[in-house]
Amino acid sequence: MPSVELVAVGTELLLGQLLDTNTAYVAERMAACGIDVYGTRAVGDNRTRIAAAIAAALEHADGVVTTGGLGPTVDDLTKESVCDVLGLRAELHEPSLRAIEALFEQLRRPMRENNRKQAMLPRGAYVLENPNGTAAGFVVSRADGKFVACMPGVPHEMKPMLADRLLPWLRERFGMRDAIHTSVLHTINISESEIDHRIDDLFRALENPKIAVLAHTGRCDVKIMAKAPSRAAAEALIEPVRRELGERLAGHVFGADAQTLAGAVHGLLQARGQRLAVAESCTGGRICAALTAVPGSSASFAGGVVAYENSVKATVLGVDERNIERHGAVSSEVAAEMALGVRRRLGAELGLATTGIAGPGGGVPGKPVGLVFVGVAAADGRARTFQLEVRGQREVVQDRATTFALGVLWKQLRDWEQNA
Repeated sequence: MPSVELVAVGTELLLGQLLDTNTAYVAERMAACGIDVYGTRAVGDNRTRIAAAIAAALEHADGVVTTGGLGPTVDDLTKESVCDVLGLRAELHEPSLRAIEALFEQLRRPMRENNRKQAMLPRGAYVLENPNGTAAGFVVSRADGKFVACMPGVPHEMKPMLADRLLPWLRERFGMRDAIHTSVLHTINISESEIDHRIDDLFRALENPKIAVLAHTGRCDVKIMAKAPSRAAAEALIEPVRRELGERLAGHVFGADAQTLAGAVHGLLQARGQRLAVAESCTGGRICAALTAVPGSSASFAGGVVAYENSVKATVLGVDERNIERHGAVSSEVAAEMALGVRRRLGAELGLATTGIAGPGGGVPGKPVGLVFVGVAAADGRARTFQLEVRGQREVVQDRATTFALGVLWKQLRDWEQNA
């Protein structure tokens, strides 16, 4: 299997001013193409350091793929660094220059002289055209066959260049016919360690396809990866493993591949012909955002209320103020009343509610930061509550509470469906 090392160029990456999403995207696409990613690194806008990073990467891998540093400014130095490493000279690439000129003419903007720099490419390079911007990419090869491929750092320019230009070049260069195809099972209400316990023997026995467990905030994925010449051939390898995993993780798999937890909830609601209303305190609208992100959600989502202040819980949702005084706003009693109240107020069959202490302040003895209660109000007018305790920063608490609440609701809907 051919290997590459990825180098992300840009001082802003090292200062934390810009999140490097390019490396993850390129790595995923390389793996899917059947190319091993040997390693990744980030380097600032310094010609010597970029050259050193590229040279070091070429010692380990068959090639280097860089993103960034192909712009028109004085600190865009990737191309110059590649020339330094491979002993090349840059020369004007007339087709790239004409493409840049045409783009500026189309935009009705004057082209500055520094944009000509982007048409100066290493002699003998295979050019990766960029119809979405001014920075052409390129691939240059060393005498021993190792290569350096450079793409712009702007994601909407890099992504199509990778798919339409670089990956086809790599497939041709290495005569690759097989690719890695992936299917993902999404689980909820089960820990990573428990999943590992249940499928440990599959980890050890399987070679193609392979499996991997990926933990997320409040849930886990099980990835199945098969190497095959086509999607159909890969599916034939994946399907029996998917069935086996489904049996071993029964009751916890809410979907596969592009399915989301919110989407799975909507699927169960719509199968039952029911609508959901949501009342949120500590999650601040995140549950509603997740639910409304699903196409067609209007068929099963009535609406939501962010009832942050106690007065809103009382006046809008009808929570008994005496229960707030007696048990506190963060309590199973209030969570139940919120779920019942929002269901009644919005005329929905089901209600879901959250109340908790997201932090960083607000915790007291017996009710620490990270304590969350979830209420689920059923169509028969009864409510159940569930408790979660999370450690972490405010955002972690809110994310975990959102996933936990949707997971609780998914399980309730599934149980009701099976017992109907």
